Amino acid sequence: MISTVVGSYPVYKKEGKSRKNKILSYVGTHDPCKIAIQHSVESQLTAGIDIISDGQVRGEMVELFTKSVPGFKIEGNTYVINSKIAKHHKSIGASDLKLAIKYMNNFLKNSNFTDDEKAKKGVKGIVTGPCTIVQSSKLGPIYKDKNTAILDMAHVLMDECASLEKAGAKLIQIDEPFISTGLIDMKIAKKAIDIIADEIAIPVALHSCGDVKSVFKDIIAFNVDIIDCEFAGHHSNLNVLAKYANDLKTANKKIGLGVIDTKKSTIDSIDEISNIIEKGISIIGKENLLIDPDCGMKLLSDNVAFSKLKNMVEAMNRF
Repeated sequence: MISTVVGSYPVYKKEGKSRKNKILSYVGTHDPCKIAIQHSVESQLTAGIDIISDGQVRGEMVELFTKSVPGFKIEGNTYVINSKIAKHHKSIGASDLKLAIKYMNNFLKNSNFTDDEKAKKGVKGIVTGPCTIVQSSKLGPIYKDKNTAILDMAHVLMDECASLEKAGAKLIQIDEPFISTGLIDMKIAKKAIDIIADEIAIPVALHSCGDVKSVFKDIIAFNVDIIDCEFAGHHSNLNVLAKYANDLKTANKKIGLGVIDTKKSTIDSIDEISNIIEKGISIIGKENLLIDPDCGMKLLSDNVAFSKLKNMVEAMNRF
């Protein structure tokens, strides 16, 4: 099995003390997010995670895209689509992904990991899905319905994911928390995700939060390699997994098995995590599982997030 994360990690805000950083801060060009990315990368690797993230330290998952993609404007706390959604000229996440890969490689040079363990390591490229971005936004005068906007957004994200792949991502993850809400036309959602995934050669994962009972069968038909869901905070999803186990195997899909509850500030025990992993293995087989948290960890304290990940890896290693 492979361990991974869903994405965000607590933001480490300590300023760098080097002379270079002091000079950059003085002239207004110091980027404190670089320190946060390095801390996120090193924390995840120290905990034993195989496929890490850059920590998504630069902001909220929808705002990261609406502040950069032409067609959106931010009015107070509201995202507004005020003109046609268009491709941006510069990747939103490629620079941070390259930086995370650099920090990862530096860490691995000085680690005791075996060559086989190092070969499993990598950084995932993460984008917020087109359905979630558009559903979180208010329509202006250009679009009569959100479905057209979702498809336009998918084409923008197709380019972004291609940039992340080129930058060295080990896999691509599309975050679509809105898909499980019942507010999304699943035919449009499939078309949008397929627009993105069809152009990507590396594995593609779709992350969906919450109770997925009403949408899981539809998601299996999406052109993604991995379906990532919450199982620690939503135990009923294990019943959904069991119901569609044969369909998943026929479609050659793997499951991202969320085994730690990221909404709780308490640290999940190794036994609690092991129990969920054992159930996942019994349903779909360990060869079809990636082990990860339920969702992002940004709202947790640094110590709690690290301890949760460490326990998750120890639980996975039991199997």
